[in-house]
Amino acid sequence: MSTIIDVIIPAYNEEKSIGNVLRDIPKELVRDIIVCNNASTDNTKAVALANGAIVVDQPEKGYGNACLKGIGYLKEKAVEEQPDIVVFLDGDYSDHPEEMPKLIQPITEEGMDMVIGSRSMGTLEKGAMMPQQIFGNWLATTLIKFFYNYQFTDLGPFRAITWKQLMAIDMQDRDFGWTVEMQVKAAKFGLKCTEVPMTYRKRIGVSKVSGTVRGTILAGHKILWTIFKLL
Repeated sequence: MSTIIDVIIPAYNEEKSIGNVLRDIPKELVRDIIVCNNASTDNTKAVALANGAIVVDQPEKGYGNACLKGIGYLKEKAVEEQPDIVVFLDGDYSDHPEEMPKLIQPITEEGMDMVIGSRSMGTLEKGAMMPQQIFGNWLATTLIKFFYNYQFTDLGPFRAITWKQLMAIDMQDRDFGWTVEMQVKAAKFGLKCTEVPMTYRKRIGVSKVSGTVRGTILAGHKILWTIFKLL
């Protein structure tokens, strides 16, 4: 029986990039692509629909809110129609969707529960990540190593996790703490995790987090707060 893989893409005002993301996803690999339209004021929804995605609307802003909406859509399916693996991918075209096969390979062939696409281990285009992002990732992964003895190199948004374990860790965060919550809970629950190197380029458009001082501060605070809250 073939493995059912669905993709969740949170998207806020990504009309210039979402079409590229959707076109580059290996269609033979996935069943459904769910774009979570997170209060966009541009044509993100129309472009996503035109490129074959399922679009669910989440009017309440927040990265985690968008991801939770996508999960909610999948939970409404009959049990036998729920996926085996869920891939999370940003809508800004900074990741390379065509690298998805190597992201899921450790799950399908090695029995892993979760795989993080690591930008730190891969090829990083100059200027693709701001210094504060690089430092924030280092600090967060160092703290996870210290408190939980789990080795990560990145909080990269391009990731895959089995549906069974995604349900088990019961994600709650509604904004900037989403990725680190998943990794901390994976460590706490003893999930089998690994990372694979990924290519990362400059995103299309301006980042909602690292593109502003306020966004950077809020995200950094939330990431650290999440790590210590879950201890």
